[in-house]
Amino acid sequence: MKIDNSISAVVTGGASGLGRASAEALAAAGVKVAIFDMNEEGGEEVARAIGGVFCKVDITSEASVVAGYAKAREVNGQERIVVHCAMVTGGGKTISFDKETGGYKRNPTEMIARAAEGIFTASYRIASHGALGMANAEPLNEDGERGCIIMTSSAASQDGQVGQVAYGGGKGAVNSMVLPLARDLMDLGIRVNAILPGIFATPPMLAVKDKAPAIFDGLSASVPFPKRLGKPEEFGSLVLELSRNTYFNGQCVRLDGAIRMPPK
Repeated sequence: MKIDNSISAVVTGGASGLGRASAEALAAAGVKVAIFDMNEEGGEEVARAIGGVFCKVDITSEASVVAGYAKAREVNGQERIVVHCAMVTGGGKTISFDKETGGYKRNPTEMIARAAEGIFTASYRIASHGALGMANAEPLNEDGERGCIIMTSSAASQDGQVGQVAYGGGKGAVNSMVLPLARDLMDLGIRVNAILPGIFATPPMLAVKDKAPAIFDGLSASVPFPKRLGKPEEFGSLVLELSRNTYFNGQCVRLDGAIRMPPK
C-alpha cells in the first residue's frame, strides 16, 4: 500500500504508549489518523499534535465503536489502515493463598470473561467493523488491496508468566484469529497481521521504573539484545512497514529483542 495523505487510519489506544507511537508514525508519513480512546485529555492532545481527530470510544461497546468509525470517516474518509492497540484485561494466579482465610482461593471466572471481552471480542469488533468499511471501498492498487488491519498481541501469548492466564489467553486468542481473518478477507483485498511486543517502555512500565528501579533494571537486563526495553517508536516503525508491505499477510510477528521469559 502506498502510504501518503490519500490514506486514512484508525488507531485504538492512540492516546498513549504503543497506540500513540503508531499514530505518530503514520501521521509523520502523511496518513490522516483518527484516534480511538477513552482518555479524552490524552487523545485530544495527541490528535492536535499530529493533525488528527479524536473519537472517544469504548472498545467493549458495539454502539461506541460504530459511532467512532462514523465520526472518523466523516472527517478523514474511509480508513484503509486499522491499528488496534487498546485492550481491557485482568490478572491474578489461578489459585492463590488468601491470608485472611488462611486457605486457598480461585481467581474468579469473571476475570477470564473480562479479558475475553476486552481482548479477543474487542479485537474482532474493531477488525470486523473496519473490514466492513474497507470492503465497500475501491481497491488501492493493481493487487486489489483495499486495506490492512494490524492487531496488537503480546509475547505473553506464547510466553505467559505467572498470573497471566487471562491476559496471555486473551492475546493467544488474538494470534489464533489472525490467519482465519486474513483468509476470510482475502477476496476483498484486506490484509490482517498482529505484532507481539515484548517489554516496552510504555507508561505502566515507566511507572515501575519510578517505583521499583531494581525490578525495572532486571527486566531490561533480561532482554538478550539490545539490553533495554523496547521503544514505542520501534513498534510504530513496524506498524508502518506492515502497512506498506502488501506481501505481509496472516502473520504474527514478535518484536521483543529475542526475549524468552522463564516461569517465575
